[in-house]
Amino acid sequence: MTPRPVIVTRPEREAAQWVDDLRAAGLDAVALPLIVIAPVADAEPLREAWRRLDRYAALMFVSATAVENFFQHETPGMTAGRRFWATGPGTTRALLRAGVPPEQIDAPPPEATRFDSEALWERVHGQVTAGVRVLIVRGGDESGQPAGRDWLAREIDAAGGQRDTVVAYRRLPPSLDVVQLRIATDGAQGRAIWLFSSSEAIGNLQRAMPGTDWQAARAVATHARIGEAARAAGFGALRVCTPLRDALVASIESLA
Repeated sequence: MTPRPVIVTRPEREAAQWVDDLRAAGLDAVALPLIVIAPVADAEPLREAWRRLDRYAALMFVSATAVENFFQHETPGMTAGRRFWATGPGTTRALLRAGVPPEQIDAPPPEATRFDSEALWERVHGQVTAGVRVLIVRGGDESGQPAGRDWLAREIDAAGGQRDTVVAYRRLPPSLDVVQLRIATDGAQGRAIWLFSSSEAIGNLQRAMPGTDWQAARAVATHARIGEAARAAGFGALRVCTPLRDALVASIESLA
């Protein structure tokens, strides 16, 4: 077992589950959310999306948080006959909790080597032909503007489909308190191992601790793009793996 605690950087509610899972695997883990989830200032676009849901052949959700915030405004009876796209198992579970039948959900298989838009598109690209309309449900920045990768949206365009976007929640940078700064300092000095599942979290950490030298820091990233962001930030030791527990534990222990 690694003597270094693992710093879980996901948003607060998700971080708690990851901490529990890592502790169950015998690792010491602590939550340090580097992305704060906040509701949108105006929920009318979400309600309008539900009212017009029958125009969409499929809905794509970037995360479990997108599912949860979107379904808070659900219009009953509108999910029948539509496909629901999920980038990974957490998003799939959120759709199931929301009442979406499993046979209407498309996602990379649980044993997939990666969970991202590319893996999802491999499963669903055959659904998109000229004129097919897809709704992308995602997070936004502090002002409520869509934020994140547009790769899948561009693929829909290239296939002749039509797509709309609705922002279901906002992603804000954290304000670290004294205890959290102490945890982050331990991570910067290599006394803990960072677990990153978002490049945005790395950017927020850099802004929260300007001028910090990350050369002594050790990190596990759940996607190659996130690993690239960690390298660019100067993290000295890095592992990239899938966000499945066994793979995470093995990568974390390799940095011990």
